[in-house]
Amino acid sequence: MTGVQLLRRFAALASVAVVALFLVVPVGQAADTGTSQNYLVVYKAQSLPSGAASSIKTAGGTVVYSYPQIGVLIAQSSSSVFRANLMKNTKIEGVAATAGFATQVSGGLVSDNTDDATPAADLAPTTSDTLAGLQWDMDQIHAPEAHAVTGGSRSVLVGDIDTGLDYTHPDLAPNVDFGNSVSCVSGVPNTSPAAWDDDNGHGTHTAGTIAAAANGIGIVGVAPNVKIAAIKAGNAAGYFFPESVVCAFMWAGTHNIAVTNNSYFADPYLFNCKNDPAQRAIWAAEQRAILFAESKGTVVVAAEGNEADDLSHPTQDITSPDDTTPIVRSVTNACAVVPVEVQGVIGVTADANLGLKSFYSSYGVSSADVTAPGGDSILQRTVASPNGRVLSTWPASLLTETCAPARRLVDPSGATYCYQQGTSMASPHVAGLAALVESQGVTARGAVAAAIEHTADPMDCPTDLSIYAFFPSVSNGAPQVCQGGTGSTSFYGKGQVNALAAIGH
Repeated sequence: MTGVQLLRRFAALASVAVVALFLVVPVGQAADTGTSQNYLVVYKAQSLPSGAASSIKTAGGTVVYSYPQIGVLIAQSSSSVFRANLMKNTKIEGVAATAGFATQVSGGLVSDNTDDATPAADLAPTTSDTLAGLQWDMDQIHAPEAHAVTGGSRSVLVGDIDTGLDYTHPDLAPNVDFGNSVSCVSGVPNTSPAAWDDDNGHGTHTAGTIAAAANGIGIVGVAPNVKIAAIKAGNAAGYFFPESVVCAFMWAGTHNIAVTNNSYFADPYLFNCKNDPAQRAIWAAEQRAILFAESKGTVVVAAEGNEADDLSHPTQDITSPDDTTPIVRSVTNACAVVPVEVQGVIGVTADANLGLKSFYSSYGVSSADVTAPGGDSILQRTVASPNGRVLSTWPASLLTETCAPARRLVDPSGATYCYQQGTSMASPHVAGLAALVESQGVTARGAVAAAIEHTADPMDCPTDLSIYAFFPSVSNGAPQVCQGGTGSTSFYGKGQVNALAAIGH
């Protein structure tokens, strides 16, 4: 692989664990392959017809779970002709097997080969929560000043659609909503805390940025008083299967979730092309679920991605499918990224402590709404941010396994933290801000987005784009190009979010 390919959008993880479910195979159906797999079945109408379960059985499968509100169900079959049988049904728009269709946390953890100049433990904190003085990211968006006005309302609930969260972490435990947390990894809601516990680390990190409590321990989140629910859609390896994503948004839309954070790409392909039958069915199911949540008032915030791609001008994808062997394929604007390019979603790029777009952050005039701190370990190390990364909560059980030694911190209480970078780290800043805005009584989804975007600090395109020459687009090798002027650019959208200004809007 080339150096560009090696400097991927996240640290590579090994394998995908597919959740096995019991299957009752109808007698007399077509050849059994011996391997059961899940399918998304999308009906033309956004409702399920009578007899849907019967038609699934006749085709050689069984219903695992259904979402009649959007005309989607999850089925399982070991029949080699299950899909072909179903596609004879004129009420069905598309059918897609999901076992090979997943993607790792994409807004996630940018892997680089740089060494940290200063071990994390040598950085001195300065304020009340023991590690809050290390949160350059919060200072940059004026979160401490906003907290003098409000830390958020206990009536506002944020759903972190991620790899779960560590509900025993002392900085998160005060704000975890157990009643509205769920695992959607199998496509079937499971409310057992053991199911939605974080076995990856990524979800605990994003959750801390959103809602770490102001309790004298460790760090402080953007909205330290709001409630947070784990909506686990990513498994231990960080893969998000389509049925998990559909389940997650349907859960949000039916459980009064005010805001969701989405630091991943949902689909096997970075760019999901609607002219492909399987991708089109998955796109339709996921889009319907997201729009359903939005119709119930949920504000959806999503990471832009870490490929340095211009999402408004895609030409090629060399990274997909990222759970098997990637292929090189041409893409156009008929291909979209989920969830960031779904209608109504607030797209977030990453910047860092010098106020520049992070070297890895994807962008686009049609997808980038605002920017927020995601870190930059190469171009933007400063006195305030010596390693360039964002500090947040991390499960103690995973600290030595998944957090590099120089990026670990342990609070005097024993609570554990890790420095990471990525648009995954940027997106939860905006989700937390959306929760603060809602806490001020602005609850209409469009009004929340407007408050965030209209009060962002405008940022111009960088005067010297040559600084990004070492990291062209991962997908097509194109140089990074910033478009637009003051007030709206492809790198920063409306600008960097300003928490104090937004809550006073």
